[in-house]
Amino acid sequence: QSGTPILLNDVADIRIGPQLRRGIAELDGEGEVVGGIVVMRWGENARTTIMAVKEKLNELRRGLPAGVEIVETYDRSGLIERGVKNLREKLIEEFIVVTLVCAVFLLHMRSTLVVILSLPLGILGAFIIMHWQGVNANIMSLGGIAIAIGAMVDAAIVMIENLHKHIERDTDKSISHWERVARSAAEVGPALFFSLVIITMSFLPVFTLEAQEGRLFAPLAFTKTYAMAVSAGLAITLVPVLLGYFVRGRIRTEQENPLNRAFMAVYRPALNFALARPYTTLLVAVIVTAAAVWPIHKLDYEFMPSLDEGDLLYMPTTFPALSIGKAQELLQQTDKLIRTVPEVVSVFGKIGRAETATDPAPMTMIETTIRLKPRDQWRPGMDLEGLKAELNRIVNIPSMANTWDPPIKTRIDMLATGIKSDVGVKVAGPDLLTIQEIGQRIEQVLKEVPGTASAFSERVVGGRYLDIDIDRLAAARYGLNISDVQEVVRTAVGGMNVTESVEGRERYPINLRYPRDLRDSDQRLRELPVVAQTGAQIPLDAVADIRIVDGPGMVRSENARLNGWVYVEIEGRGLGSYVQDAQAAVAENVILPPGYSLSWSGQYQYLERAINRLKVVVPLTLAIIVLLLYLHFRDSVEVLVILGSLPLALVGGVWFLYWLDYNFSVAVGVGFIALAGVAVETAVVMLLYLNLAWQRLLATVAQPSAADLHGAIIEGALLRLRPKLMTVVTIIAGLLPIM
Repeated sequence: QSGTPILLNDVADIRIGPQLRRGIAELDGEGEVVGGIVVMRWGENARTTIMAVKEKLNELRRGLPAGVEIVETYDRSGLIERGVKNLREKLIEEFIVVTLVCAVFLLHMRSTLVVILSLPLGILGAFIIMHWQGVNANIMSLGGIAIAIGAMVDAAIVMIENLHKHIERDTDKSISHWERVARSAAEVGPALFFSLVIITMSFLPVFTLEAQEGRLFAPLAFTKTYAMAVSAGLAITLVPVLLGYFVRGRIRTEQENPLNRAFMAVYRPALNFALARPYTTLLVAVIVTAAAVWPIHKLDYEFMPSLDEGDLLYMPTTFPALSIGKAQELLQQTDKLIRTVPEVVSVFGKIGRAETATDPAPMTMIETTIRLKPRDQWRPGMDLEGLKAELNRIVNIPSMANTWDPPIKTRIDMLATGIKSDVGVKVAGPDLLTIQEIGQRIEQVLKEVPGTASAFSERVVGGRYLDIDIDRLAAARYGLNISDVQEVVRTAVGGMNVTESVEGRERYPINLRYPRDLRDSDQRLRELPVVAQTGAQIPLDAVADIRIVDGPGMVRSENARLNGWVYVEIEGRGLGSYVQDAQAAVAENVILPPGYSLSWSGQYQYLERAINRLKVVVPLTLAIIVLLLYLHFRDSVEVLVILGSLPLALVGGVWFLYWLDYNFSVAVGVGFIALAGVAVETAVVMLLYLNLAWQRLLATVAQPSAADLHGAIIEGALLRLRPKLMTVVTIIAGLLPIM
């Protein structure tokens, strides 16, 4: 009435306050920090992106105020560079080893130049096709070339050796050198070309792999296929030309090489024994093949061997209803404990979510990135498993199940299935409380299964909520409707942004809310004043029932059904046998009510998918290889002879897996696929020389006897031992540097 203005601070306290916090970042256990996450676009090159980010960070550092610094807490470029550098060095070593093998067996350096020149061209051709297709040079793509190097030179080796034999045998001076080269190349060229094509075709099952395993092995399969295809083309075009130019001068016979004589001295009695006792030899082969059944049943299996990425990700899950203060305390404590380990460089912890839609993590999820020192700076005798065991001893907080996994692997697993551990159990059903009870029962059962490092079931209804249930009749007595009471609750308790404060380029919300001391307990909330239609002030509990209830901290759904997940970490056992035992234990001890179901997820899901796909594609590929062999030999008996050698080749691989205590995995399966292709090639080369020896015999003897046949076999198998040894030794020696 007197014109005195009433200011906002006359009726309210105005202060700067925090927004609702949904996440905390912490570094090295020393306190909170501001964290930044760089998300790479789909299909971009990781190393190129990281280098560009580092360059931009260096620009930003120059403009930072005093006391502010940018600290890198995770950088995967080191892993990329270490992996590619190591594989690049191994490729050079393989190249040198293959060259030395050729030089030692042939004792003719000019002949070795054929391999030295043709091998880089084959690799270069593969790189050119990789570039056209957009395949990056990474561990898997370079690995494809690494496992192909030995087989890439096989055709050149056989052609070189065959020309050596022609030069030794041919005494006709009227035949020119180039004509001799053409004859020797035409003699073995078609069989070699087909064998290289078969090796290329043997990788067809790898191209059919899906999802994670498909993306992982596709670069390897592409580069190996390209390398073998280019080498097959060079074998029938460039290599004969190089032979004509370089295989000249004095050519030593096979008997002049002491290494060849030694191998022949060892092989001759074994060959004579086999030819003298063919049925015994076949029986031994069957027994050796059948003996592989025993180690096969002893082998455990897993999706993929773990890749040592050089860093770790610590991702435990806490119980729901964790306050922001307790979350901050817990995060700092765990980071400080982890930082005490000497092998740790830095610890960047995050709980909750970042301010981005790409990180919808609840306040119960801790994600701590642990950067480790290079291996040469670790304590003597310390390895990754020992480091994990030490971290488990140090970070031992009740109700928290520790997980220490490689960061990239964990992220991929979470993107694919949502499960961050080795194995996950997904409980689906209509009621969250029942789902939680089933999950807790599964957690107890799985902890008793041998090999369980930790098992944790999400408490899907472990959240705490303040439930305000408005009494409609009571509110009506005071002339209030539902929206009137809800308005009080919304503004007084929850707070409501009424406008924004504009300060330069910054915007700050202005929030209307009751003071904390009027809403810091359920009793105070019951006393909150609500203004009735008559102007009377009544307490909130006069028109509403106020109570604290349990509820879901976060609701999961999959296939339109509510879900609760159980996370399981394994140690000391293979994935396959563990899941079998775990499934049996859960089936025996956990009774599911009607309408509820279980599904096993995580890496086990990938393994099942890959095995089911290979069961279909491998027989189909084998049928294609049989067809190619028949098209070349035009003789079903010879095709059966080659196929009969395959089981014996695989037997050695099975026994070595057992002796080295390796699990069968998708990677091992890919290795066996490559082995099968090489075994077929070796059998083709052996059969080629046996057929050539037999044809030479038929050209001189009209009706050969059994003794003549025996001599032809000796000539084809024993006297042509060198090319077969060279092809096998180059493949083995080529793989040794990457073992």
